[in-house]
Amino acid sequence: MSRTAHRIYIGTMVFIVLLTTIYLSLVGKSYYQTSLEERFYHPDHKAFKPSGIMGHTLGIVGTLLILIGVFGYQARKYMKALSKVWVLKHWLEFHIFLCTLGPIMILFHTSFKFGGIVSVSFWSMVAVVASGVAGRFIYLQIPRTIQGRELSLHEIKALQNETIEQLKEGVKGVDLNEILGTSSERKSNLFLQYFTDLIYLSQLKNQLKANGLSKNQITKIAQLVQFELGMSRKIERLALMQKLFHYWHIIHLPFAIIMLVIMVIHVGVTIAFGYKWIF
Repeated sequence: MSRTAHRIYIGTMVFIVLLTTIYLSLVGKSYYQTSLEERFYHPDHKAFKPSGIMGHTLGIVGTLLILIGVFGYQARKYMKALSKVWVLKHWLEFHIFLCTLGPIMILFHTSFKFGGIVSVSFWSMVAVVASGVAGRFIYLQIPRTIQGRELSLHEIKALQNETIEQLKEGVKGVDLNEILGTSSERKSNLFLQYFTDLIYLSQLKNQLKANGLSKNQITKIAQLVQFELGMSRKIERLALMQKLFHYWHIIHLPFAIIMLVIMVIHVGVTIAFGYKWIF
């Protein structure tokens, strides 16, 4: 998948999540803003209550999305027969998409009313989503191949050296040591690094422009410096991130299991009581 195609892929999934959230918020705004005691008399109660046609549909679709997201990703990750079906990185992104959209639908399925054992599943789902966001951040800090395999420190440094060699060829007339030296000296808070690096790259582009380099050269050099800068940052915190990722699995997995077990019980009880959607 090219960079442009990947951006479209990510953008489409983000757009679907936002559009779905906005649509459900607007279409059920009047009902959801009504107090729990008065909802029974609301004209949309029959459709939007958890067992209503709309509420039940959201619950079913949301559950299916979560199940497909969880088990589809696990199957791709561990089954050799699926090892060549799409790269793992894109499967992970699709997993995150489904496991974000699904919980949003289930949230509206509950009509924002939580109680009983189902509330345990719901809050476990919230914990899974929240820890998933944290896990995604940690995952991105560990350099990997496009297939999702974690790179060793030796491979990372080899990749960094290759980038520096490419820079040496494209930065004739500019002090490369000064550029890389300045970039490596820029220490900042982990959460502020993104913004400080953007400022640094902007200053670098102005410096290269002042040296008479063409727009294409500046773009290429800026991309290489950005990549080298990222590699340096990741090498600095590699051990920490690997340790955090290990502990993240210990936290994320139990919540996911609790959510799935209670979800299955909830579906079973619902069917036992005769709530069979449109059938």
